[in-house]
Amino acid sequence: MYGVTHDTLKNTDGMETGGGGMHTGDAGSDSYDRDFALNLLAKEQDALSEVEQAITRAETGLYGVCEMSGERIPNERLEAIPFARYTVGCQALWEKENGNNRHSAKSEFGFSNGNMR
Repeated sequence: MYGVTHDTLKNTDGMETGGGGMHTGDAGSDSYDRDFALNLLAKEQDALSEVEQAITRAETGLYGVCEMSGERIPNERLEAIPFARYTVGCQALWEKENGNNRHSAKSEFGFSNGNMR
């Protein structure tokens, strides 16, 4: 993922914007494609981070235990979302308090929460 991100950003360093040879529509299309690819990579990085953290919880014996209430997370929820951190009730409470924010910290690509910063 790092290589793709680096190459995507590197390929835009010499991009012309306006007058000198690239049509404005082409520049806009290239910009959209670049932003889309980087956003997709950020979301994939977030998902990978969630899976890695679930593996760590499994290794420490905390997998399937709600991080907020300490209750067991139902197997049906874990089958649907294997990296779930909370029971459904606690997840709803967490989302109410935190909105769309994610748990994962800023990724190595400079993104957080699947959004470019």
